[in-house]
Amino acid sequence: MISRTRTTAVAVALAVTAGTAVTVARASDAGTARPTSGHEAAAEAWTAAWAAAPQRPSTDFKANWSEAGFDDQTLRQVVRVTEGGDRARIRLSNRYGASPLRVASATVARTAGTGGADVERGSVRRLTFGGAGSATVPAGGQLASDEVGLGLRRFESVTVTLHLAGTTGPATFHAQSFATSYRAQGDHTADTGGRAFEESTESWYYLSGVDVRDTERRSERGAGARAGRGGVVLFGDSITDGFASTTDANRRWSDALAERLAKSGAPRPVLNSGIGGNMVLNDSAWYGDKGTGRFRRDALDLPGARTVVVLEGVNDIGFSETDTPTYKPAPVVSAEQLIAGHRKLIRAAHDKGLKVVGATLVPLGGSDHYGARAAAVSDAFNAWVRTSGEYDAYVDLDRALADPADPERIRPAYDSGDHLHPNDAGYRAMARAVDLDAL
Repeated sequence: MISRTRTTAVAVALAVTAGTAVTVARASDAGTARPTSGHEAAAEAWTAAWAAAPQRPSTDFKANWSEAGFDDQTLRQVVRVTEGGDRARIRLSNRYGASPLRVASATVARTAGTGGADVERGSVRRLTFGGAGSATVPAGGQLASDEVGLGLRRFESVTVTLHLAGTTGPATFHAQSFATSYRAQGDHTADTGGRAFEESTESWYYLSGVDVRDTERRSERGAGARAGRGGVVLFGDSITDGFASTTDANRRWSDALAERLAKSGAPRPVLNSGIGGNMVLNDSAWYGDKGTGRFRRDALDLPGARTVVVLEGVNDIGFSETDTPTYKPAPVVSAEQLIAGHRKLIRAAHDKGLKVVGATLVPLGGSDHYGARAAAVSDAFNAWVRTSGEYDAYVDLDRALADPADPERIRPAYDSGDHLHPNDAGYRAMARAVDLDAL
């Protein structure tokens, strides 16, 4: 269950100052990017309805297009929003690009009920950037599109299509999407059918967010409720990312938590900022910037975010136990070092006025991350989460997933098979463990 460890509420900073603004960029009329000021961001009142954490181009676990990039190709990506509205925009990231990214044209549409690369007829909207139909995202930068009128319902799937007319070079991406993305030769941004999209992959490229707002205040729960409760960001590693969940079925624990909130009568957007293999304390070419380095970008600065749930540390303590050659040499991390990293996350969240909830590490017995040292560090870290009172609240995912017959291991009904990652039922159990009133 999730437990409250403080009796006083954490103040939520509703006003955004220029010094703490979300660093989004918009295109000018010339198609170049300029930063959006904090006052502009606050006035727009955007809410992130979907998000993905950007990563460096890499080979990763499955074949993907990140290292080769794109050349006169159209990229079609499908995501599910967890908030509705009558206006939408997208956010693009070229964070790890070596050169400016030229987007020749872009569209957004509701995904067809048939699934795949088809989109709903009559729903295709051309995206502009500072009024222009094309845009350039600088190397290392981000870009937000202009808004379009596209009514979206909570839990509706949205298709974003980008025509990349030139050679992009290696692409900023999110490695493990557990959703299918599609590619076609030439410009097919306006296609409603998916016939041209003959190639597919399970990663997202350049797309880092879909935001919504409700100008007519017709959302299911009203603009006032949205401003008061705000979005919930789940920050972590592959368990947050949804590893081993069913592809194209939206069965990550972020999906299960968003659905549970909606069924409770107090829906809130839930954003997934997990990266497979991510660590709190160390960077990795495969597994992303360390958690303490990316926390602001991938969690605190998301539009409308008010609460962050942190589940991270199993890779910090487990990579040194495994022979898998994806992160070698792996440092040996103590409980004290891991706790110090989490304290940095807590301070950063409080400095931004966000509530921050800690999660105990899930059982890892029998997995390739398990060993006597990792078990001892996990136990010490989990005891700190439960008893220190440093997080505003905590969710005990260790106890929620543990096998009653052997608490060191995940319950068999929740185990994906590797004894580390939950299956779809396990992710639902994680969502059930949360006390919604403490978010």
